[in-house]
Amino acid sequence: MNLHELVSQLIIDTKGTVAGGLLSLPSRDSSLGVFLPEICVCVTIVLMLLVRVFRFGRRVDAFYFAAFGSALALYFAAPWQHLGASPPSFADPTSVTDAAAVTRMEIFTGMLVYDPFSIFVRSVLLAFAFLFAVFTKLSGIPDREDGPDIYTLVLGSTLGMCMMASANHLLMVFMAVEMASVPSYVLAGMLKGRRVGSEAALKYSIYGAGAAGVMLYGISLVSGLLNTAHLPTIALELADRLPSMPASELMVLVLGGLMIMVGLAFKLSAVPFHFWCPDVFEGATAEVNAFLSVASKAAALALLVRVAIGFGGIAPEGVAPGERSLAVANQGRLPATESLAQLATTDGLFSFAPEDEAQPSFSDHVTGAAAEEGHTGGSHTGADASTPLLSANNGLAKSRDFLAKLIALLAVVSCTFGNLAAYGQANIKRLMAYSTIAHAGYMMMPVPAMLVLMNYDSRLAESTIAGLSVYIVVYLFMSLGAFAIIAFLRNAMRSEMIADYAGLIRRCPITVVCFVLILFSLIGLPPLAGFVGKFAIFAGLVDAYRVSLGAGEPATFLMVMLIAGGLNTAISLVYYLRVAKVMTMDPEPEDRQPFVFSDVSLQGAYIWFLTLPTLLLMLNWDVLNRWAEAAATYLLA
Repeated sequence: MNLHELVSQLIIDTKGTVAGGLLSLPSRDSSLGVFLPEICVCVTIVLMLLVRVFRFGRRVDAFYFAAFGSALALYFAAPWQHLGASPPSFADPTSVTDAAAVTRMEIFTGMLVYDPFSIFVRSVLLAFAFLFAVFTKLSGIPDREDGPDIYTLVLGSTLGMCMMASANHLLMVFMAVEMASVPSYVLAGMLKGRRVGSEAALKYSIYGAGAAGVMLYGISLVSGLLNTAHLPTIALELADRLPSMPASELMVLVLGGLMIMVGLAFKLSAVPFHFWCPDVFEGATAEVNAFLSVASKAAALALLVRVAIGFGGIAPEGVAPGERSLAVANQGRLPATESLAQLATTDGLFSFAPEDEAQPSFSDHVTGAAAEEGHTGGSHTGADASTPLLSANNGLAKSRDFLAKLIALLAVVSCTFGNLAAYGQANIKRLMAYSTIAHAGYMMMPVPAMLVLMNYDSRLAESTIAGLSVYIVVYLFMSLGAFAIIAFLRNAMRSEMIADYAGLIRRCPITVVCFVLILFSLIGLPPLAGFVGKFAIFAGLVDAYRVSLGAGEPATFLMVMLIAGGLNTAISLVYYLRVAKVMTMDPEPEDRQPFVFSDVSLQGAYIWFLTLPTLLLMLNWDVLNRWAEAAATYLLA
């Protein structure tokens, strides 16, 4: 590829077409076109910082910038449009007319990927950012003076989390994790002059720096061994080299994979990398706890799925930026099989005849990497066992088995330790911290099930990630609702101790009922929404075990995870019920200071708004389920 073709290709990747030169608007299927939600967040951050330069800007509440910016970014993400559209067939690109339909597209030269899963996760993150901004406005933290700084950190961290959900390169994995983590360290100690908050921020930043260093070293080992940091290419290299890899190289690969998992486990607060979580949750405000509990977990789970697929599965080919718009622009003049460089140079920025042949496509790479391997199993296309794509997928069986058992071990230990450690907690925030650790364990369980099912049926493997997507949305309402109630009661009572919640049913009955419903939903009791989330995850485990058993290779560890999940659900019943019992049955303490908290208020309405989904989702969760199923498509080939 010569210089002219390289420049044309770069312009196409960035803005979708070379027509009009560098200054023309990007098309909807370009890197910039699909990156609009993140760009909107960046613009919001810049405006919040810029407006403070002017005197009148200091009188403007930064909440309105944060709320409007996150809402506008969610509008550009448009999950109701993309996830509700039927995916098109790209056999004939010139016939594509549905701009809303999304398959898989690598953007910014392959550093990020745009697919239904990234749309779903970043939409959840942006929706949470809007709800979080409203939450902080109602709770009064931060105040108007510190608002621009705090909302800048929140949106900056959200930007990093959106990139975690779409990371397609190991360097982008590291950069996205750091973009999400560094603002979180500051948020943990955002209350000035509060010693426990400062200690929490210091501990969080030190542990985070250590985990980041270990993760970066693991990335260097893996990319140095495989000569690539591009996740789909890593899978192809492993499929080709893993069956005959020498023991010395295999040891380096395992060590690098474990180091990368350290960084992911830290973000998930999975045992044994959870030690920062209880102290940080106790020292930070309930508002920051809600942000760490929901947004950080959702992004880390999405990144875990990306990395697991990058080391254990073959990604679908998808389309390239600008392919549809170029194909439509050249309709009737060029065959659909022409390369992007040839289409670009026909009537783009430059006009010349390309000297070289088109570069090998992703499917050509798969064919070459798998020419000598065999496979038995299903695929999206229903191809037989001789299909090169499935043969390459079979070469990754050892990698999938290792990852599945490692993640399964972390999941079981995390949910067990989190539930057991929550028993003796006297502070409601520490109790919720251990609850967060336990739920991280639950939400990790679909990933091993996906890895096992990738050996047999990619469609069924994607369905397990759909179950995870359902749980993420349910957990958003449960966890945000719990921390909102904790924050509002803190403002009224000036206490976060469970013992001080005694007899609250007599002071604010509706709020207590909402809190009890949320706690029961966190347990997973029917007919609340938490039951829907856990049922979706456990059903994925059952499906994976049943398929592996039918194939004569039973994955026993999946059944162990299922039993552990059921037992831990029963264990969690005790400490959640203890909080409910204190609020509803214990007498009010005699030394309680008088306080006022009205159920009929803006704070009360916010609590009702977050509690209603835990009640109503069970009645009609088909919409969420269809969106989750659409989000999981095109994850696997």
